[in-house]
Amino acid sequence: MGRHKTLVVLISMQQEATPIIRALAMRSMKDPFGKVLRIKGFEKKIQNTRLIFIVQGIDPRFGVETVGTEAATLATQLAIQTFNPNLILNAGTAGAFASRGAKIADVYLSKGTCSFHGRRIPIPGYQEYGVGSYPLLNVSKLASRLGLKQGIISTGSSLDMTPSDKTQIEGSGATLKDMEAAAIAYVADLHRIPMFAVKAVTDLLDSKTPTSEAFLKNFKRATEALQKHLISVLHVCATSPLSAFSRRT
Repeated sequence: MGRHKTLVVLISMQQEATPIIRALAMRSMKDPFGKVLRIKGFEKKIQNTRLIFIVQGIDPRFGVETVGTEAATLATQLAIQTFNPNLILNAGTAGAFASRGAKIADVYLSKGTCSFHGRRIPIPGYQEYGVGSYPLLNVSKLASRLGLKQGIISTGSSLDMTPSDKTQIEGSGATLKDMEAAAIAYVADLHRIPMFAVKAVTDLLDSKTPTSEAFLKNFKRATEALQKHLISVLHVCATSPLSAFSRRT
């Protein structure tokens, strides 16, 4: 594949997306998937690449941002059907392990595969399905070029982490814990579209500080770091051939 024609970035929270959308002067798209779903879209042309941001939107019943795997799966499928992207990015925030070198506001690129934790189905075949282990684009060249860390991501449907979750996450070798990446990777893999993630750290999973408290305290700092580095990532992805910043796995 040469230069990308369409690059889709999926972000769960408007608060994560807004600073980047403003910095890039992106144009709002009117109800890209209809008013009922309330998923927001923004676009910009960078050279010959159409850059599209998809933000999961506000839940009409509960009035909060639709974080989590279900909304991410829906948004990804709709984005693929509508825009036929050549590359998919998942951008946002995540928890991470200090014991594996993470610090608050560090920005990571994904590596290896992306798995689920908390989907415990102890039946032959279904156990592996529950974990998932979906392939991600090898962007070690991009990480080296931009001076960014890399880490394995584990995805679950809860902000906090149970002892069982912790055991599963640590067993997978993950440095990062989020609520969307594996769901997006699942859909991207179905369509054979390359995908990777960019995550900024809001909380340390092996800290004594409660996850929700750390998330709220560090969210602004993490999103500022995400904005800075994601713009650099997008510039490379939009202006370079895939082979210039990725490797075949």
